[in-house]
Amino acid sequence: MTKQMTAREVALTALDRVRQNGAYSNLQLNQLLVKNHLNDSDRRLATRLVYGVLQHQLTLEYWLAPFVKGKHLDSWVETLLLLSIYQYHYLERVPDWAVTNESIEIAKHRGGQGIRKFVTGVLHAILRQGLADLDQIADQQKRLMIKYSVPEWIVGELSDQYGESKTRAILAAINEPARLVIRVNTAVTDVATVKKQLTASGVEFQDSQVVPDALVITSGSVVGSPLFDQGKITIQDESAMLAVDSMDVQPGDRVLDACAAPGGKTTQIAARLDPAAGGRVDALDIHQHKTRLIDRNAARLHVSDRVVSHALDARRVDDEFADETFDKILVDAPCSGMGLLRRKPEIRYTKKLADSVNLHQIQKSILNAVAPKVKKGGIITYSTCTILKQENDQTVQAFLAGHPDFTLLKTKTARQLKDDRSSNTLTILPSDYGSDGFFISSLQRNL
Repeated sequence: MTKQMTAREVALTALDRVRQNGAYSNLQLNQLLVKNHLNDSDRRLATRLVYGVLQHQLTLEYWLAPFVKGKHLDSWVETLLLLSIYQYHYLERVPDWAVTNESIEIAKHRGGQGIRKFVTGVLHAILRQGLADLDQIADQQKRLMIKYSVPEWIVGELSDQYGESKTRAILAAINEPARLVIRVNTAVTDVATVKKQLTASGVEFQDSQVVPDALVITSGSVVGSPLFDQGKITIQDESAMLAVDSMDVQPGDRVLDACAAPGGKTTQIAARLDPAAGGRVDALDIHQHKTRLIDRNAARLHVSDRVVSHALDARRVDDEFADETFDKILVDAPCSGMGLLRRKPEIRYTKKLADSVNLHQIQKSILNAVAPKVKKGGIITYSTCTILKQENDQTVQAFLAGHPDFTLLKTKTARQLKDDRSSNTLTILPSDYGSDGFFISSLQRNL
């Protein structure tokens, strides 16, 4: 019988796969949590350890460096030491001796006596000598990079685009734990009913500041609950809901979701449609297996009767749709994901500035392709989950420069977010509401 892993062993295994092989943190962690039947508190610990170490990886590596002095370490040994330092510094409720003891046991079990002795020596030295003061790093850009564990190019881009004060706030926010947020599926229920059922099941929550149909879960489990299994709620970040929130979808609209998988926004659109009135959303993804995800989500949320999925590259819409087919189009475009660093911390280490520049070109090509498909007077909502302006405002301006038959409207939301801003586009920073970073624009085709 295979020995079940502890919470720290689960975290170590997931982290090492992410750091060594570029695996997705959420997939690795979920796979290991399913395989190892941890209780709720251990599941929470493993989850916090994985995301915490990834969020603070550059900081932890900086702190570890003087204690290993350039020595080549096996990947899992380095990960174990980073995991230990994270717990020493960031988990105040976990005693240092407990961290040390389990780390030494893991080292002995995985690597034998030699590795055990090495890990023991390093951990005891760290506890004895303490960790370097990050405020003593003289170069400001490097200090921000190490303190907030964000590659220097991202620090530079954010500083150039938002200024030092906002950049510091953004960097601090992306290292806070991500919140669990649910969207109430208004196709089958309403917010008041869901609130009553959550309260009855012992789940604690707060109203969302960002969108009306969202609730922020503060305590308790909702995944696998009757509400979730019955399709009355789904997991979706508040900022991700804003694009559809801004679209003013009407029951009889024909809508195109041009970059749809896995279908979160598709089903959000669908919940506002009435198939009896002709309401329908056509959802595109380039991969067939991803369109199956859209279909499954639509079925779970009881909106299959108004969702039609297509395995189609959004740049090839001419192959499928006539011009002026749609009342509204959503282009939630492929992007660098820089608004999701709190939720997907590892992408900060893999993305490069060149990726953002290349994505700008792809985004323009998608907008150019779908532009003829919206009716005159209709609106293309262009959104991304990044906060880099070259993928946001610059993409919008490039589109408008080539399409004088479109006008940039001011993006409006139900909660009237940032309505006093001077720009027509809407950028939500991770530091604004505790939600993901997001960008939304509203491009109307002239009559």
